[in-house]
Amino acid sequence: MPAPVGSVDIELDLIQWVQGKVGPAVVVRDEVDNNLLAELPTIQVQRLPAGDDDSFRLDRALVDVDVYAASRGEALDLAGRVRAWLLLELRGAKTSRAQYGRIRSSPPPAIRPYENTGLRRAGATYEIYSHPVS
Repeated sequence: MPAPVGSVDIELDLIQWVQGKVGPAVVVRDEVDNNLLAELPTIQVQRLPAGDDDSFRLDRALVDVDVYAASRGEALDLAGRVRAWLLLELRGAKTSRAQYGRIRSSPPPAIRPYENTGLRRAGATYEIYSHPVS
């Protein structure tokens, strides 16, 4: 019997996948906290309360990926690298939890406002199609 729709924790899977790309010098997580300035650069991965499924196995998730860094250039550079990894390497890839299909960014990485002037935030929203590994 196939795994139920929505059984893939896409945040956890993407956090682990992106962490493998950036290595230990970058923090990848689902939530930021009051220690953010001491943990730059940080990549935040959050599934949005949107998307849909085919009622069988295919899940279409909308995921925000924000990069927090010390400078605008660093935030945009890392956000661009994450975009390239997701669009070029994750598309068609298989992890221990999921098989990934179509991935697109809309909007692509851009500077997003953030209240703390000691850092910069760049982010993008990704539409990601996946299904559980059989």
